Amino acid sequence: QLRLVESGGGLVQPGGSLRLSCAASGDNLDYYAIAWFRRPPGKEREGVSCISSRGGGTAYSNSAKGRFAISRVNDIFYLDLNNLTREDTAVYFCAGSRKYGYGSSACAISRYDYNRWGQGTQVSVAV
Repeated sequence: QLRLVESGGGLVQPGGSLRLSCAASGDNLDYYAIAWFRRPPGKEREGVSCISSRGGGTAYSNSAKGRFAISRVNDIFYLDLNNLTREDTAVYFCAGSRKYGYGSSACAISRYDYNRWGQGTQVSVAV
């Protein structure tokens, strides 16, 4: 069973950067698309970015395009957050989905597609 553990959150000033990490274990990652979601204070969980099981396919939310970057090195998935604003303050989660199949180039950032979740890491953007 896939296990996901996030790290790297913290307090950062507006305009700053952070790198979030998601360590995956317990199952064959060739079957999983991995996505990042976030839950801002008082709001619903929203999709940020995903990467396909093959790694060649990625997707970003409109707010993430041009500022965030998703990547993978072996069993660790990264989300680089750049040019952060207060609106990026949220708990960030990584999640896994087998929906797209083995070695797929597809992924989407719909939370209903993902059934393996990490515990989350807090990102706070403030002066």
